[in-house]
Amino acid sequence: MSHPNILIFMVDQLNGTLFPDGPADWLHAPNLKSLAAQSTRFCNAYTASPLCAPGRASFMSGLLPSRSGVYDNAAEFASDIPTYAHHLRRAGYHTCLSGKMHFVGPDQLHGFEQRLTTDIYPADFGWTPDYRKPGERIEWWYHNMGSVTGAGVAETSNQLEYDDEVAYHATRKIYELARDSDRETENPARPWCLTVSFTHPHDPYVARRKYWDLYEHCDHLLPQIPAMEYARHDAHSQRIFDANDWRSYNLTDEQIMRSRRAYFANISYLDDKIGEVMQALRATRQEATILFLSDHGDMLGERGLWFKMSFYEGSARVPLMVSSPAMERVAVASPVSNIDVTPTICELAGVSMDEVMPWVEGESLVPLGRKGKRKSPVAMEYAAEASYAPLVSLRHENLKYNRCLLDDDQLFDLDADPHELNNVADDPQYLQQLETLKQMSLARWDLEAFDAQVRESQARRWVVYEALRNGDYFPWDYQPLQRASEQYMRNHMNLDTLESDKRFPRGE
Repeated sequence: MSHPNILIFMVDQLNGTLFPDGPADWLHAPNLKSLAAQSTRFCNAYTASPLCAPGRASFMSGLLPSRSGVYDNAAEFASDIPTYAHHLRRAGYHTCLSGKMHFVGPDQLHGFEQRLTTDIYPADFGWTPDYRKPGERIEWWYHNMGSVTGAGVAETSNQLEYDDEVAYHATRKIYELARDSDRETENPARPWCLTVSFTHPHDPYVARRKYWDLYEHCDHLLPQIPAMEYARHDAHSQRIFDANDWRSYNLTDEQIMRSRRAYFANISYLDDKIGEVMQALRATRQEATILFLSDHGDMLGERGLWFKMSFYEGSARVPLMVSSPAMERVAVASPVSNIDVTPTICELAGVSMDEVMPWVEGESLVPLGRKGKRKSPVAMEYAAEASYAPLVSLRHENLKYNRCLLDDDQLFDLDADPHELNNVADDPQYLQQLETLKQMSLARWDLEAFDAQVRESQARRWVVYEALRNGDYFPWDYQPLQRASEQYMRNHMNLDTLESDKRFPRGE
C-alpha cells in the first residue's frame, strides 16, 4: 500500500519508564501488549517539552518550542506551521482528530479536515505564566497536591466523560471510513489518518472501580525513590514543589499508594478504550499503520515529585510504538524524540517534507525500525510554569545533560544511575563527556535570547488576554459541528438506499 491508512493513539501524561519494551509485565493492558508485539518499540523516547501543549505542538510539527513558539499551555500554535495533518492532507489524505490536542489560539484544526470533539482544556491565553513575577503561584490553574490527597474511585468524572466521548466518536469514525471505502463510486476512497487523543492517565488520580480492583495487590504502589527533604532537591525541583503548593499538604503513604493505583487503573481503562477502536478496525477489515505515544510523563511521587515539568525520566520519557510493515518488530534502545514522529509518519505515508525539512528538527525513525543507528542527541526544552528561565537538555547515548542560566549544570549517567540521583557534572571522570555535551548545547541554544523570546511572548499574551476578557467575550474553544439533519433518516433521503449505505459489510 503506497499510502497506508494511519491510526494514531495519543495519551496524556503516561510515564515512559512503565514501557521499557511495551507495557510492563504487571500492567493489565492486553490490547497495548498485543500492539507492542506487532510494533517497533522505542524504549528511550522523550518528549520535546514535559508539558501538554508544548509537547503536542512539537509532536505535530517536528519543532522544539523555541522554534514553534509554543512555550507553555497558553502559547499560540501559529497557523503557518505545517503539521503532519497538513502534510498528509496536502497529499490527499483525509485527516481527522477525535480528542485532545491542546491547541491554543483561534486555529483549532491545524490541518485536520475534521474534528469530532471539543478540547478538554481552554484555547485562550488564560494559563500564561509570567517570568516577571518569579515565585508567583496562580491558584486557579496551577497543579497542587489535591490530586494526590483526593485520589480514589469514581464511576464518572470530567476526564472519564471526555475520554468515553473520544473513544465513541473514534469508533463511529472507523465505521464511517469503512463504509466510504466500500461504496462503489467512480472516485476511490482517500487514504485516511485518524488521531485518537485521550486525556488519561493525567491527574486527578480517579479511576472506575473495575480498573481500580485490578491493582489491589500490586507490588508497585510506592515509589522506588522515597520523597527527599526539600533542601536535598536541585533548584528546579524546588521550584516545582513551590509551584505545586507542597507546603499546604502532608502526604501519607496511603495517599501516595491510592494515587499510583488509580494511575495504573487508568492505563487499563485506556487499554479498553483503545481496544474498542482496534476492534472496530478489525471488524471492518481495514488495515492501518498504528502509532501509540504520550505527550509527556508523570513523576508519580518518585523522589517526592509529581506530575511533569521536569527533565527527570518519569516526567520526560514517554512510550512510543510504531506498527508498520515498513519497520521491524524490534525494541530500539537509541534515544528518540516525539519531534521525530511527523517525519516518520510522512515517510511511512510516502509524503515528501522536502520543502520544510531544512527547518524541521525531527528526523524519521524508519531507519531505526530497520536496525539503523542514530548519532544525533535528543533535545528537550522547558519554559513554562515552575521555571523562571528556560531549561534545556540533551540526551545522548547513556548521558543526559541539563542546562539553565539560573542553575548549576546537571549530568547524569543513565546506565550507571537510572534514577538520576548522582549529578556527575563535577566528576573528573566525566570531564571530557561534559565538555562535549556542553559545546553541543551551546551550539544549539542561546539561552539569553531564548529567555528574551519567552518573556516577550508572555508579556504580549497578558495584554491580549486581559483585553479580550473585557466586554463581550468570543471563545476560541472548538465547537464540534453536528449536522443533525444529515444523520440517521430524514425525508430528503431514500430509506432503502440509506439502510444499504449504512450497512457494513453489505450482503452478509
